Amino acid sequence: MLDSIDLLILDVDGVLTDGRIVYDSRGGEIKAFHVLDGQAIKYWLRAGHEAAILSGRASPPIRRRARELGVRAVYMDAKDKWPVFEKILKRFRRSADRACYVGDELVDLPVMARVGFAVATAGAVDEVKRVAHYVTRQAGGAGAVRETIELILRYQDRWAGVTARYRDRLPPELPPRRLPWRDAP
Repeated sequence: MLDSIDLLILDVDGVLTDGRIVYDSRGGEIKAFHVLDGQAIKYWLRAGHEAAILSGRASPPIRRRARELGVRAVYMDAKDKWPVFEKILKRFRRSADRACYVGDELVDLPVMARVGFAVATAGAVDEVKRVAHYVTRQAGGAGAVRETIELILRYQDRWAGVTARYRDRLPPELPPRRLPWRDAP
């Protein structure tokens, strides 16, 4: 199942964020994105895979974050995600079985029921969790996307290659770093 996954499609509210909507004093929308999720998206792209954002809401912070991460396919204000999902597949010339979708709400169900790997965040509604192949331990906006990406890339034996640039800079004989009282489980 995970061998052929090379397209990651992400919902935003409840997946890339914790689901809260915050407005500033001028009425602008504020979203908080987790740095671990963002870095993992960069690893995903570095592995040669594709990524898209598919949100039911339109928000300038979504487009900004996508640009920072190098995600060029951003679809917002999708009240019905199924037709937009089909556009994404056509854009990337992929079949649904090669896609992973991460969602949390009922609007995500039609897409999740058709992808090769459906992921629900820890805080997803029960109906979404029942359709998912995998439910993250981490909550949306708190590492759920990182967990998903790392799971797939490790399964595909790509994690070591993506992270080699960091591990290769470690000293050859790195001594143990834990304090004695921190070794207990």
